[in-house]
Amino acid sequence: MNYLVAVLSDRIQAEAAYVALEKEGLPTEKVTILGQGYKSADEYGLIDPKDEAWKQVKFMAFWLIPFGFVAGYVFNLITGLDTFSWAGEFGNHVIGGILGAISGGLGSVVAGGGVGLVLGGGDALPYRNRLNAGKYLIVVEGSETLTRKATSILRQFEPENIQGYAAPN
Repeated sequence: MNYLVAVLSDRIQAEAAYVALEKEGLPTEKVTILGQGYKSADEYGLIDPKDEAWKQVKFMAFWLIPFGFVAGYVFNLITGLDTFSWAGEFGNHVIGGILGAISGGLGSVVAGGGVGLVLGGGDALPYRNRLNAGKYLIVVEGSETLTRKATSILRQFEPENIQGYAAPN
């Protein structure tokens, strides 16, 4: 399955492009308009990368924080470090565990996709930002031939951006 996404500046241009695609014989069930008054990014299934990153961070934290606590506790137990003399032997082991849990939490952010959460990633976010700015997206899904035909039709509307994607098998 191939996808073609065109970004158009206003509703009138998006509707005109939709009508032009329809006149050229493209099946209407293969063409979707996203924007105010039409489908939203969530309704269409455009994944929010921040939501996905948070899910992954939480999943990783579920495992890494307890593991980090145990690892920090055992490390302090094995090495016999007396970093905080006021805490006593058991207190030092617990503090080592807490520091290990903090490290596990940081590890879950790094390994779980926190970098993508902070910096953003993928094409979904720029498309969401354009929708939030009042732009409209025309999405055509279908065979390579269909998306090529749609590309030639949509180019006459001078979209801000036009991008094709091929879904992995």
